[in-house]
Amino acid sequence: MKIMILGANSYIARNVTQVLLRTPEKYQLDLYDREDKHKDGIESYQSLNILDADAVNSLDFSCDIVYMLVGRTGSVQGFDEYDNFIDVNERALLNVLNACRQQNSKAKIIFPSTRLVYKGRPGKLKEDAEKEFKTIYAANKYSCEQYLKMYENVYGISYRIFRICIPYGTIIPGAKSYGTAEFFLSKAEKGEDISLYGDGSQRRTLTYMEDLCNALIQGAESEALTNDVYNIGGEDYSLDEMAKLIAKYYNVGVSYIEWPETALKIESGDTVFDSEKLDKAAGIKYQMKFEEWVKNE
Repeated sequence: MKIMILGANSYIARNVTQVLLRTPEKYQLDLYDREDKHKDGIESYQSLNILDADAVNSLDFSCDIVYMLVGRTGSVQGFDEYDNFIDVNERALLNVLNACRQQNSKAKIIFPSTRLVYKGRPGKLKEDAEKEFKTIYAANKYSCEQYLKMYENVYGISYRIFRICIPYGTIIPGAKSYGTAEFFLSKAEKGEDISLYGDGSQRRTLTYMEDLCNALIQGAESEALTNDVYNIGGEDYSLDEMAKLIAKYYNVGVSYIEWPETALKIESGDTVFDSEKLDKAAGIKYQMKFEEWVKNE
């Protein structure tokens, strides 16, 4: 199976690559990103400016799967750096879609989206739950979801969209994970109390990185999935529960501070995923428990 990974030096891409490399006889990998070298020294890597349409058109899209893992994350930053957010999060995908269109590619495009497209509320969110966009990044992601639907409708380009809530952990030797869990853990490892805005009652779906990678790979390969949007599942935790669990193992405290005005305005509230659609169709099983990961870090 021939697989192209765009944004190959991104955090999720590096982990996906490690999982794919466990069965080298099954996969031929072509990796691309803007840096001169791959962060993990993978040989089948080339430098690419994905914002250069001609450079993207020069790629060979006669592959089975394209992982579109290029992206710029952030919350408040998008308001100041909107040009870059639009370029990296939207224009890059449009360059890829147009190249696939021009080459009549039959590849399936695998695109990661975000919990931030949902209007937060108590209870589990299915894929058709109400949407709300409080940041440039959230709007970027939802725009990309619509681009994929448009190009499938007009040009028959196949896609799968996977919405991700809170990933944690890594399978890359010597690398640190990122995001909420890593922030809490890094504070605790230094012997510092973990700080939370408000009471930390907001709930999230936590997905261990290897489980996330397996979902992206199984979802990409499954013939049961269609051109559609799928939530990736995991465990349901509040931020307070996460912080207290980590604090317990590192013998530190949890402190609660007042919300900064801007942060409060863009806070989404509870975003807990119902992943039944993906799990049933692709046979996804989530192996790691968050508490077990904390114990072993």
